[in-house]
Amino acid sequence: MSERNKYLKFGAAIAVVIVSLAYLAWTGVEQSKSYYVTLKELHSMNDSRYTKRLRVAGNVLPGSIKRAGSEVRFQLKENDLVLPVVYTGTEALPDTFKDDAQALAEGSFGRDGVFHAKQVQAKCASKYAPAPNQATPTPTSTTSLQAPQAGASAGLVQ
Repeated sequence: MSERNKYLKFGAAIAVVIVSLAYLAWTGVEQSKSYYVTLKELHSMNDSRYTKRLRVAGNVLPGSIKRAGSEVRFQLKENDLVLPVVYTGTEALPDTFKDDAQALAEGSFGRDGVFHAKQVQAKCASKYAPAPNQATPTPTSTTSLQAPQAGASAGLVQ
């Protein structure tokens, strides 16, 4: 009977470990899940907007960035909708975060009508795109790859 008792205790210990790991995995996934919504969708959501982790995007309204210690207040604009945002994260905002920049805020929507962001990302401007009024440069030479002919080596032909 003691041999069987050892197996039952070992099986119970394994079951407790497996159930504990499954619980930790489930709660970790639930806490890290965030929903992307537009400003229009955010304003039309029911009370679930106050309990879910959300991500919203928009353009930073010019002149709305106000810094006070570690807190940064700004407004995101999408079409004709404006959302006040308070960022209280631990990381510094990116250098590309400025007026009219496209930004993505992740956090929660408060009952006070303010979005409380824990993380803010700003879209990087493309350094390689031509300016809007600048013509696209034209290539000066044409390079093509030709198939090798019998007895010749393959290579680039200009």
